[in-house]
Order: sequence, then C-alpha cells, then structure tokens
Amino acid sequence: MNAEKLPGKWFEKAKEDHDIAVFIQRMHPVPIGPICYHCEQAAEKILKGFLALCEIEPPKTHDLVLLCKMCEKVDHHFEQLAEPCFCLTPYGVNVRYPADEELEETDMRKALSDCEKVFLLVEQVMAQDEQGQEEAPGIAPMSL
Repeated sequence: MNAEKLPGKWFEKAKEDHDIAVFIQRMHPVPIGPICYHCEQAAEKILKGFLALCEIEPPKTHDLVLLCKMCEKVDHHFEQLAEPCFCLTPYGVNVRYPADEELEETDMRKALSDCEKVFLLVEQVMAQDEQGQEEAPGIAPMSL
C-alpha cells in the first residue's frame, strides 16, 4: 500500500469501528462488551493512523498506553490521553472471551467517552499542525 494513503486507511477503519459502537447501542439488549471492544479498536486505529501520518510505523499491538506514549513523543498534548488509553486497553482483548466480570452500562458510557476523547485530541493536534499553532486546546468529550 502507498505510504501516503496509509494514514487515511487507518482513519477510515477507526471511523468504522466508532460508527459500529454507536450503531449497536440501538440493539436490545445493548451489547455492552462489543461496544467497549469497538471503542478500543477505534481509538487504537486512530492512534496508529496518527503515527503513520508522522511516518512512524505503528506496532502490531492492542496496547493503547504504548501507542499513546509513542504519539506523545511527537506531540506533548497526547499526555492528556494517558487515562483514557489505560481504561480502553483491556477492551481490545478481554471482552472477546468469556469472563466472570460483567460490564455495566457505566463501563460502556465511559468507553464511548474515552474513545471520543482520543478522536477529538487527534483531530485537534492535526488541525493545530495544519495551522502552525503552538498550543492545542484541552480535550472535552463530544456527544455521540
């Protein structure tokens, strides 16, 4: 694949996962585990897209904390995503297998909010880069 097109492909896949998480909230009963999984996947892919945009090869990992630290080396604003990335990381694997721990609606809402924070910060950093600004605004959750 053309290296110039790779970031856009990551961003497209991230949006797909985000859209799936939003869409399947309409199901009854609400599939909380799959929603949390798609939130993690969306955040993972947008971080990998940002790394690819910066000409850094994204590692094959589901560890959002690692990806966030890699992004932070490019732009210090990513430090704001340490907590959301930490909270989302377990959903990349754990929710795909049977477990004793039950997720609740509050877990799902937090996963959706954390995913939005990742998207918003990446958008802000990219916009800041395009405008040549020094500071990006702080992150605030967008409503789904």
